[in-house]
Amino acid sequence: MSMERLSVESKGYFGEFGGSFVPEDLQVVMNELEEQFNRYKDDPEFIAEFKYYLKEYVGRENPLTFAENLTKQNQGAKIYLKREDLNHTGAHKINNAIGQILLAKRMGAKRIIAETGAGQHGVATATACAMFGMECIIYMGKLDTERQALNVFRMELLGAKVVPVDKGQGRLKDAVDEALGDLVQNYKNTFYLLGSAVGPHPYPTMVKHFQAIISEESKQQILKKEGKLPTAVIACAGGGSNAIGAFAHYIDEKDVRLIGVEPAEAPTLTEGIPAVIHGFKCLTLLDENGEPKPTYSIAAGLDYPGVGPEHSHLKTSRRAEYVTVTGQEALEAFQFLSKTEGIIPALESSHAVAYAIKLAKELSNEDILIVNLSGRGDKDVEQVFRMLKQ
Repeated sequence: MSMERLSVESKGYFGEFGGSFVPEDLQVVMNELEEQFNRYKDDPEFIAEFKYYLKEYVGRENPLTFAENLTKQNQGAKIYLKREDLNHTGAHKINNAIGQILLAKRMGAKRIIAETGAGQHGVATATACAMFGMECIIYMGKLDTERQALNVFRMELLGAKVVPVDKGQGRLKDAVDEALGDLVQNYKNTFYLLGSAVGPHPYPTMVKHFQAIISEESKQQILKKEGKLPTAVIACAGGGSNAIGAFAHYIDEKDVRLIGVEPAEAPTLTEGIPAVIHGFKCLTLLDENGEPKPTYSIAAGLDYPGVGPEHSHLKTSRRAEYVTVTGQEALEAFQFLSKTEGIIPALESSHAVAYAIKLAKELSNEDILIVNLSGRGDKDVEQVFRMLKQ
């Protein structure tokens, strides 16, 4: 569905990126969502409930683990892993799902829709819906339902209806298209629980708010362990929710390098140009016809031709660096971390691990790297098994 032709709101911008390019009916919904988010985000009762579920249900605070064996092997910078893989449901996605479901509850919503690529956001949303007794519909690209069949079963087990999308490439972009189409049709009774730091305002701000817990914790933890801030914080970047959460509390710390790691097969921040996609403006990979370019990554959660507007701004303002890692390098890092630390990372997170290994060797043992381990690799083991067998 085309949203580009419609007017843009003046708010929700990070530099030139962001905004809200949606139909008028939907803009009314976005305005209401923004109003309710602003009302509740500083509300003591809402904050207390959010913190309660993060602790008692998600299992936070999660550790900042010193990767001793990995550090020894590299003979360079100290590497710490922020363990989002230890959260309930196995990734960072649950932080945002809990935050948004508590907001949806206060807004009186009974029907929740979401998009998912790797399936982790779908599982987190289905989990939150089961917890709060809400109807749950998850849109997922047909190709992704095949390569993440285990997560599809988990969502269904949790009571969600998974809708495979076979339009376009049958991937994450197409799932977002369908979810937005559903919202346009059903906005009066539906809450769209968006999983990444993308979409029309206020979603990028809202997702960052709920994911900022990652860097809030890691900053306190590293100061306690090392007595100083890290040299760099490294996170994989697809749509950008785990990365913006990992960066949030360091953005104003100018001496801390912020490094987002993209798949070389979908280098949105490295090669993208400003364009409107899914109701917001960001750096986007476009084909010769000016349409979002087909992308492919071995990590379904990074397979998106756009990226969060704040990442687009951090890139163009040069506050953050964005680099690429190939699927092969990520696959090697997946195996390497498993063998050296006994931690099987998600393929998405493996991109960040791969770059951290390279960077650590260039730095001294006085330097410190924090790698956001955004998820665990259980969901990818079967896919990796097939790839290595071939």
